Amino acid sequence: MKKIYLSLMLLGALTFTSCDMDKAPYGALDENTAIESIQDLSSFRIQLYGTLRSVTSGSWVYTTDIQMDHFDGLISNGNQIGMFSKGSIMPSDGDIEGFWAGSYSAIATCNAILAKCDEFAAKPGVTDSEKQQIERYKGEAKFTRAYMYLWLADHFCQPYTQIKAGPEAKASGLPIVTTFAPTSDVTKYPSRSTLKETFDFINKDLSEAYKALKVYEATGNKDVADLLQPCSEYLSSFAVEALQARVALLTADWNTAKEKAEDVINNGNYTLANLSNYVDMWTTDECTEAIFRPFMSAPSELGGSIGGVFLSDKQTSAWYIPTYGTLSLYTPGDVRFDAFFTIYDNLTIHGTGYEAFVFNKYPGNPTLKTGEMNNFVNMMKPLRLSEMYLISAEADARLGSTSGSRLNEFCANRVDGYEAKTYANTTELLSDIYAEREKEFLCEGMRWSDLRRLGLGFKRNANHKDNPELDKFVVKAGRGLSYDAGDHRFTWPIPKAELDANPNLKGQQNPGY
Repeated sequence: MKKIYLSLMLLGALTFTSCDMDKAPYGALDENTAIESIQDLSSFRIQLYGTLRSVTSGSWVYTTDIQMDHFDGLISNGNQIGMFSKGSIMPSDGDIEGFWAGSYSAIATCNAILAKCDEFAAKPGVTDSEKQQIERYKGEAKFTRAYMYLWLADHFCQPYTQIKAGPEAKASGLPIVTTFAPTSDVTKYPSRSTLKETFDFINKDLSEAYKALKVYEATGNKDVADLLQPCSEYLSSFAVEALQARVALLTADWNTAKEKAEDVINNGNYTLANLSNYVDMWTTDECTEAIFRPFMSAPSELGGSIGGVFLSDKQTSAWYIPTYGTLSLYTPGDVRFDAFFTIYDNLTIHGTGYEAFVFNKYPGNPTLKTGEMNNFVNMMKPLRLSEMYLISAEADARLGSTSGSRLNEFCANRVDGYEAKTYANTTELLSDIYAEREKEFLCEGMRWSDLRRLGLGFKRNANHKDNPELDKFVVKAGRGLSYDAGDHRFTWPIPKAELDANPNLKGQQNPGY
């Protein structure tokens, strides 16, 4: 049996595409490779960005949205990722194993790069300029490691704010690995930490990443100005703060959430996409609000396709279509409706064509095509100013304010003719904030996080009221699927192969599996 845990010890063992997580990447790190120059180190550092390009795209993003209430699977889709859509997730599922192994392989790469940085820094004759670059690379590696541990915790651990035994409960967190130390001695494999220990580690990595990148940004190096502009291909201190704000949201640390989000809003060079340019953010991928946009270039440096699950080049097929409830989220004048949905005149199912809405948020950037056919690949924008506005608004409300100023400012850039609202209490304000998060971050993976942290369930809308002919073509096992609040499926299982490979995980499977 494949021992997945050993994969985290194998540096650079996996790539991160939506369809293949088992190929060795080009230029994979080798623990025996000597670092003789800053150029050598820079070549290894490129792998961090390859990782971030991959884990912020493709199935890493859309899988949980398919699992929730926004999309119906069609019987013509060949059961693609059907286990998530039907709510039948098992510890032995290959995709579950792939996400776990891929995440830990990325962590192993970070650990090795950090060690290589220290190795090179200890060499005689290292210049001050090289030391600046080394600290920058270490900051980027710690951000990436924190990002991967956060992704794992948000999928494979119970939600921080809802876990019944509390975040300090034994074995509620993740196995934490901080060094690259290949070994076949299974007695040295770690057990699960507490969830608090996991998040403490994430916060520590992010704090150190922030300090390192702030120092680099103060150097006056010629690339710093570009680093701090929207759509930066490289990590900045503002990207770190944006992720810190997200972590604080997930842990209900409202003061930190407010502080970090507001700093990005007030001191970053980012502005909200507005009514006139919002669509551009999802077509040509140009926008003023992306805090970090991993580099992509055809044909060799692409992320995974998201749009290919929902769209087809000839506009005749789709694996998943939006539910009636999803289409009903948006009021007239909301720029997001036209940006996210379009009509196929001939959606063909079993030889018959139907007029139907399809999900069009990721239509494919023309510059990323690798042939005549659209591959539906877009540059990903995993950290956006939109999120900071809504985090700040929620944190403010959680701290007792009924101002709603950040929410009103946000909505004025999304809904034509929007009139600012006043709120009598925080309950009403929070309800509107949650509604905007659902609309704004459709198929960006955040619906999953929000339902988990808020302790909410869902029920997939079972009828296509605008197009009832489609009802009979929706996969029956997923039609009308519902999760109660606290359903164990809101947390993915630790892979069976992982439990089999690591004796120190005995008895540490997540509840319900």
